Amino acid sequence: MSTDRFIRDKFCTGNVGNKLNTKIRNRSFTRALPFDFMSGKSIAVFLILLSLLFLSASIINPSFFQGARTNVVDGFAPILKAVNAPFQGAANFIGGVSGLTNLRAENAKLKEENVRLREWYQTALMLQAENQSLQALLNVKVSAPHQYVTAKVIADSGNSFVKTVLVAVGRADGVKKNQPVLAGEGLVGRVIEVGKNSSRIMLVTDFNSRIPVLLEGSRQKAVLVGGNHTLPILKYIPEDSVVTVGTRLVTSGDGGMFPVGLPVGRIEAIDGIEILAQPFADVHNITNVRIINMDVNPNLSSGNLDDLL
Repeated sequence: MSTDRFIRDKFCTGNVGNKLNTKIRNRSFTRALPFDFMSGKSIAVFLILLSLLFLSASIINPSFFQGARTNVVDGFAPILKAVNAPFQGAANFIGGVSGLTNLRAENAKLKEENVRLREWYQTALMLQAENQSLQALLNVKVSAPHQYVTAKVIADSGNSFVKTVLVAVGRADGVKKNQPVLAGEGLVGRVIEVGKNSSRIMLVTDFNSRIPVLLEGSRQKAVLVGGNHTLPILKYIPEDSVVTVGTRLVTSGDGGMFPVGLPVGRIEAIDGIEILAQPFADVHNITNVRIINMDVNPNLSSGNLDDLL
């Protein structure tokens, strides 16, 4: 009789016997196998054999596991999507923050560029206005014997009581008192003060301005008088004179202050006994002027033109 059977017959009775019988059977079963099934080495060997089997099958028939792999991927796709969602959200958030930072930097750069472009735009407008003013000066026809000095207006003291401008030329440039001044398409006034490098010009709209003029067509003489208003007034016209709106006014040369034939303006309106004239030059927007460099009558240099008129 074997030892296992002897132990079973001798001791395996009741619950203890049943448990002992089970252990003995398991032990007998594992002894029948070629190796220990429950050990770690056995599991490793089993997995290696299984892998070799699958590898051989895939080499022989590559599409053998394709259907199974597709099904597995399809089964795990929702899980992978759910797991990936928070990471994708975080990536989108970081990208949005980075994009917002880039947008802010680009916005600041565009603002700086806009400021520079506005500065250049203002410079361009200023140059355009100056160019137009200089081109307008070319439209004024001055008799050949006269020379002129071109000057830029540096200050404007045009207020309710004084209509003058300051230019950046003076005695050093040959400017003299009482010389006529042109701008745009016609006469704008005369020099009343001369410094070494600057001069002051009284405009035709100033209250103290008096300009002897001639009405073209009728050859009637008159005096254009400023009144600190937009339109000067035509005075001292003979009563029998025929005056119409649009008649051109040029300097008559009387008094020796202004040469003959300088364009002054045209009659704008006739309001009762007042005849209003519109200067050819834009008196209120002067940027450049042209001073006629001519010798002034010495009789006028020591006196006051207003007294002679």
